[in-house]
Amino acid sequence: MKMIFRWFGDHDPVTLAKIRQIPVIKGIVSTLTDIPTGEVWPQNRVIELKEQVEKEKLKLSVIESIPIHEDIKSGKKSRDKYIENYCTSIRNVSETGVEVIVYNFMPIFDCTRSNYYHPNPDGSSSMIYEHKNVQNLNVHEKSDELPVWARYYKQKELDALLDDYKNVDEKQLWKNLQYFLESVIPVAEECGIKMAIHPDDPPWAISGLPRIINSAEAIKRVIKLVDSPANGISLCTGSLGANRSVKLSELVKYLIKKDRLPFIHIRNIKYLNGIDFKETSHISEKGDLDIKAIVKVLAKNDFNGFIRPDHGRQIWGEKSIPGYGLNDRALGAMYLYGLWDAYNN
Repeated sequence: MKMIFRWFGDHDPVTLAKIRQIPVIKGIVSTLTDIPTGEVWPQNRVIELKEQVEKEKLKLSVIESIPIHEDIKSGKKSRDKYIENYCTSIRNVSETGVEVIVYNFMPIFDCTRSNYYHPNPDGSSSMIYEHKNVQNLNVHEKSDELPVWARYYKQKELDALLDDYKNVDEKQLWKNLQYFLESVIPVAEECGIKMAIHPDDPPWAISGLPRIINSAEAIKRVIKLVDSPANGISLCTGSLGANRSVKLSELVKYLIKKDRLPFIHIRNIKYLNGIDFKETSHISEKGDLDIKAIVKVLAKNDFNGFIRPDHGRQIWGEKSIPGYGLNDRALGAMYLYGLWDAYNN
């Protein structure tokens, strides 16, 4: 097991100098945020990122993520040029020693919440998903209440993207994912890179847009689309765990046995009414996911991939990117490592 920590670059208030002080963290998962989606990642930019991380005695281990252009996900004729660019980016990243590239196949919207700073009784705040509030959002009207990812687009751009998906249902989205994987996985395998798809967050349709990486069955289907060790999963316990039918420990064991789990994000959530949930500290007893059981499966099955403590609360007055403060994730890292250490002894 290799414990790593997410860092968003120079604009991240959590610095590499602070991250390196967490005793169990040896590596970094990061990305390049200024390269437009669909364009090639220049090798020199990835090298600069690697050198920046290495100056703090850490290692750039995982890229999360190289975003996939919407033309690929919606299956437009222009997708081939973007897939070729993606393949070139894989080759460029592989030359820097990075081992895993994370991606997702969610149409338009990425991680979606109704409130990114929900106040908790203990004085902390955390992200919360309230289905009714999300479903009532009008994505055709620009508003600060829209998901963070929706605000990146001008309204005309967003309307055009939504129009591109009018004839894309779950069946077609699966076909588009397979088309993408059949092109990129051979390149990743050739380069020694493991591609790792992230589950949909949350794992159900948002604003009428289909989401397909939303269950244990879907995860197993993905790795069968292209049978290669380079076609893996970035399993996120909080994302997939929002689907209350998923047995996470069993799925983790299945993926380790198949050698398709290069990376796992571990966070906890508390189930609320209906399908609503809020994010909690990583400790098992604070949420509804059995984090202790998940780490036990990892330890007892000799997991040798990467782990990162995922979304934490905002605690002790810290101001940060929602879910990505230093303090609660550092606590989470120590909790996860403590469990691992105990199960291995």
